[in-house]
Amino acid sequence: MDTTTGRLTYRDATDADVDEIVALIESAYRGDASRAGWTTEADILQGQRTDPEGVLEVIKSPDGCLLTVERDGVVVACCQLEHRGAHAYFGMFAVSPALQGAGLGKAIIAEAERRSREAWDVTEMHMTVISVREDLIAWYERRGYRRTGEMSPFPYGDERFGIPQRDDLQFELLVKPLV
Repeated sequence: MDTTTGRLTYRDATDADVDEIVALIESAYRGDASRAGWTTEADILQGQRTDPEGVLEVIKSPDGCLLTVERDGVVVACCQLEHRGAHAYFGMFAVSPALQGAGLGKAIIAEAERRSREAWDVTEMHMTVISVREDLIAWYERRGYRRTGEMSPFPYGDERFGIPQRDDLQFELLVKPLV
C-alpha cells in the first residue's frame, strides 16, 4: 500500500456513521467538490447520490454490511458488501476525493474481496457501474473485473439516485472470480 495512505482501520458502519458516510459519498460523486477526485459523476448526474435512509438501509441489512475505512479516526472511504448466494455484491464505494489516486481504493477493494470470501465463502464479486463511466470501468478491469454486457436500467425519475444529465444511462454488471 502507498505510504501516503497511512494506517487504515476497517470496521462495520453503525447508525452513528450515517451523516459522515452520506457526506463522504456525496463528496466523491456529486458537485464541484467531487471534481477534486477522478470518480466524479458531476457531468452525468446532478442532485444527490444517496441519502441517510439509503445508507441506514445498507447498515441494517441482515445480508451484508457497509464497510467503513478510517485513517487517523476519520472516515475516508466506504463500500457496501452484500451476500447474494454464490456471490457477493460490491457497491456504494466511495473514497475521499483528496485521497484518490494514491492506492487507497485498490487496498480497500482487495480487503472487501478478502472479507467476502472469508465470511460467505463466495466465488465471485459482482458490481454494477454506469456504462458510460469508461475510466471507472477500466480501473475495475485492471483489478480483475470483467464486463459482462448485461445491462440494467438506470432509475430515471427517481431523484434519490440523482438527476440524469443525459438519456443513455444504464448499469453494466461487472464480475470477478474470487477463487
